Amino acid sequence: MDLTAPGTRVAVNARARAGTRGWPPAAAVLLGALMSMFGLSWDVQWHSDVGPDTFFTLPHLLLYTGSAVAGVAALVVVLRTTAAQRAGRSVDPAVGGHAIGVFGRTFAAPVAYLVTGTAAATFLLYGLWDQWWHSLYGFDATIDSPPHIGLLLAISTTIIGSLMAFAAARAERWGRIGVLVSLALLVAFFTITSLAFQDADGAFDAVDTSIAFTTVLLLVVAVSYFRRPGAALLAGGAVAALQAVLWVFTPWATYTYADAVGLPVRDYVDRVPGLPSLIPMSLLGVALLLEGALRVARASGWSARVVAPLCGAVATALVAALAPLQRTLLFDAPLPEFGYVAPTAIVALVLGALAGLLGWRFGLTLRAIAPTTAEEA
Repeated sequence: MDLTAPGTRVAVNARARAGTRGWPPAAAVLLGALMSMFGLSWDVQWHSDVGPDTFFTLPHLLLYTGSAVAGVAALVVVLRTTAAQRAGRSVDPAVGGHAIGVFGRTFAAPVAYLVTGTAAATFLLYGLWDQWWHSLYGFDATIDSPPHIGLLLAISTTIIGSLMAFAAARAERWGRIGVLVSLALLVAFFTITSLAFQDADGAFDAVDTSIAFTTVLLLVVAVSYFRRPGAALLAGGAVAALQAVLWVFTPWATYTYADAVGLPVRDYVDRVPGLPSLIPMSLLGVALLLEGALRVARASGWSARVVAPLCGAVATALVAALAPLQRTLLFDAPLPEFGYVAPTAIVALVLGALAGLLGWRFGLTLRAIAPTTAEEA
């Protein structure tokens, strides 16, 4: 895995080098993120359908192995980049972005792999905290314990590192596909992280609002990053595909593992996968509406500074308002009163404007990671 190239031809040959040298470490980080995603969905379902668990279970091992895979991949890239710079060779910016000096320039780390490696190290620290937590309290009965929230945030940051690594290869098809998959993983991960607000008391649903906010923010990131019609639908389709795969995998893994270790499944379970059911099923419809609004905006020459917050506000309000209907369809739960849904939609409308603005800015930041090629100059 050669990360270097002749110095005077970096910009001209960035696309060719990204296609041959950039994908292995990015793919390794994405593989680790996928392992963590499936391990998390499995673990959530285990808590729901089987019961509390201890630290050393297969879902936990899959979750931790995924973070280890991503961390090792990042470490390898950092070490090879450092060696290349010390040897006087220019470092390919298409592999994770431009290198940043770490620990007084002792190491040189491409920005995407610096984020990934830091997140993996943080995950390890939270993992040690989680084991200590288990040693104090034994079984693990809740998803929103302090070490769990830290672990989820660390994995989310690892996925952001994966997103940045693929964004650096914008000129390549594998880079664009990796961006879509990474965005879908972030949408799914942020839904479960939003459960940190499940005990918040107030006039609106904080969990539904948080899920809607992060989901729409990442949808706008896709629009801002790709800058082409259909980006929102592609991102929504990637999320729907991940949701479908998790919907099949999660109960199968849970019941197969429970049978293998001789544990019974609770007789009152509803057989609906926990984590996949949190992902907004309205996303494809909202993405379609967003595409229509963007088409009108482009034809009218409206500024993105105005369009992004407006679209974000409406989209977030729709996702939040439709969340109770999704629960009714999946769990046969009663619909909440209008007096509860309306405040949630209003709060989501206000926060959605911020989601649209931040999503657009983050998309531009992702585009800036990629090196300028001869075709773009």
